[in-house]
Amino acid sequence: MENYTKYQLKAAEEIIPFLNGTDNIFVLACNKCFKEFETLHEPDCEAFIQIAKAQGKTVTGSAKFDFLCNKNRTAKRLAELIPEGTESIFVISCGLGVQTIADLVSLPVYAAANSLNYTGHHGMALTDKACDACAQCYLNITGGICPIVDCSKSLVNGQCGGAKNGKCEVDPNKDCAWENIQRRLAAQGRVSELTAQSVQVRDYSKVNFDLISRYVKAIREKRFEGYPGGVHPVEGKEATEHLPLVRFPEPKSVVLPMSMHLGAPATPVVAVGDKVKVGQVIGEAAGFISAPVHASISGTVVAIEERPHATRGTCLAVVIESDGQNTLHESVRPNKPLDELTGDEIIEIVKNAGIVGMGGAGFPTYVKLKPNKPIEAVLLNGCECEPMLTADHRVLLEFADDIIFGLKAMMKTLNAPRGVIVIEDNKPDAIELMQSKIAGEEGMEVCVAKTKYPQGGEKMLIKRVLGRSVPSGGLPADVGAVVSNVSTVKAISDAIQKGMPLIERVTTVTGKYIPHPGNFIVKIGTNAAELVEACGGIQGTDETIKAGGPMMGFVQEHLYTPIMKGSNGIIAIDTDNAEPQECIKCGRCVDVCPMDLAPLNFMKYAGTGDWQACKESNIMDCMECRCCEYICSSKLPLVTMIKLGKNGVRGLK
Repeated sequence: MENYTKYQLKAAEEIIPFLNGTDNIFVLACNKCFKEFETLHEPDCEAFIQIAKAQGKTVTGSAKFDFLCNKNRTAKRLAELIPEGTESIFVISCGLGVQTIADLVSLPVYAAANSLNYTGHHGMALTDKACDACAQCYLNITGGICPIVDCSKSLVNGQCGGAKNGKCEVDPNKDCAWENIQRRLAAQGRVSELTAQSVQVRDYSKVNFDLISRYVKAIREKRFEGYPGGVHPVEGKEATEHLPLVRFPEPKSVVLPMSMHLGAPATPVVAVGDKVKVGQVIGEAAGFISAPVHASISGTVVAIEERPHATRGTCLAVVIESDGQNTLHESVRPNKPLDELTGDEIIEIVKNAGIVGMGGAGFPTYVKLKPNKPIEAVLLNGCECEPMLTADHRVLLEFADDIIFGLKAMMKTLNAPRGVIVIEDNKPDAIELMQSKIAGEEGMEVCVAKTKYPQGGEKMLIKRVLGRSVPSGGLPADVGAVVSNVSTVKAISDAIQKGMPLIERVTTVTGKYIPHPGNFIVKIGTNAAELVEACGGIQGTDETIKAGGPMMGFVQEHLYTPIMKGSNGIIAIDTDNAEPQECIKCGRCVDVCPMDLAPLNFMKYAGTGDWQACKESNIMDCMECRCCEYICSSKLPLVTMIKLGKNGVRGLK
């Protein structure tokens, strides 16, 4: 494969003039992008250091980064990296990397390489467009600020005099690039380097600058909207977002897995032949991180055995045959009014009701209500950023009062002064309704978030709403937040107001191969095949069935698995028959990763069984959102390899 790169080291005769007059140099090199993934490192850094030393210059140190233009990752690594006494920095990268470093440090920054463009290949801002805005780079004489892109008029010889209070007359929302250049150069004592330059003349007929300028601005805004990274897949929600909830008929039998949550599976407390009622405990929590399981129908226990499971292959389950009576258990009765309940009582109610995160993760909710740290805000995830699914959207519209009640209960339990319902802007009806519902409610607000996947990840919500980053290996409580799904707080409301444990949920059934999609209120344990059959069955020959959405859902070999507490959807979509190719190190997976990780490295390390490298690269921070795999031009099974890497790390002593 041809080795495409984004830059090449300048010739010695081009570098030497910039070396003159400076010393104590630190060298930063970007490990070239868009190339066959043969090595992590490039030889240009050593070549430059040889040139500098031949001129009698002192090199204080050097570092090589993957994707230097990824500002978030670079800023973290750059902290405390540059030794004291360093007077200037030479950057070996494309122009984006130079600008990134110039924005992050106060020292003079020089470009030691020439950017290269390859038509049809990876280009600026980690997209497929090449930067042809000027055809020559001014970064060495402008302190690392690009006048072509950052000046609204694309001036190359200084400011026009039209700025007012530091803002451009063409674009009042934009800083005057040339004032920024002057300030930066003055602070570095380098103004004379600019004023000594001859007048520059550009041929504007060679490029559509306005197009490039708008493009760069849009890319920058999109990349960091709310939180870094993320993608915007085709939403595909139009098939069901307008369809009201339908209560699915009572099943003739249910299969209730003892593991529908993170942590230890529940322990069965019934025997074959036992008569059970709706809401009765049939499986007790087996540890602190665990949750009880309740009968969703009344009838007879006919089996306790291993049964198919949507995410685990098989799992011990209690099978109940319905008696058709739907008789409530005596324990199902309303609790005291919320005002009379203590926080500890609410925690006990939630624990006994078997409530877990219903967005898919399945973490026992009562544990979140005992953080042992001060909580400033409860964030309700109403984003439902996963494409195609509309279950939470319908819950927002049809159970708004229950959501408000559940949020109040959480705020009271956590002594949190602030409750925020976060909804993506592709759900204007839900936004309008919830805003009207919370009017007058103390401490509650609706946050309208620009639609972007994976907005619903708790760390993404916290970053967007609170502007805080959960530390590696940390929890939301570490930054004063607790995050819960809107369906989960609806279940909290049911547990308090009705005494009903978690025995049903809303599930979306949709996809290209589903003739009659819909949103259903379904008893936990209902056979997924029955639900799909009620929607007309699956009409296709090359479909993929997933439990969940297209991004984070689990591929199903068959539909004979039960609806569980986290079953927010069943979809039937086209099978992706693309064949994986070699990684070309384009960097797109790094750019879209919301956790600031480098997924391409996980592919390499897991492939060679280097679990220590996986660990050191923070593979355990990956939330398996599949953004990397979605954007990968080589169609690599990145998430599969990440899961392999995580298992390897868990096995390390």
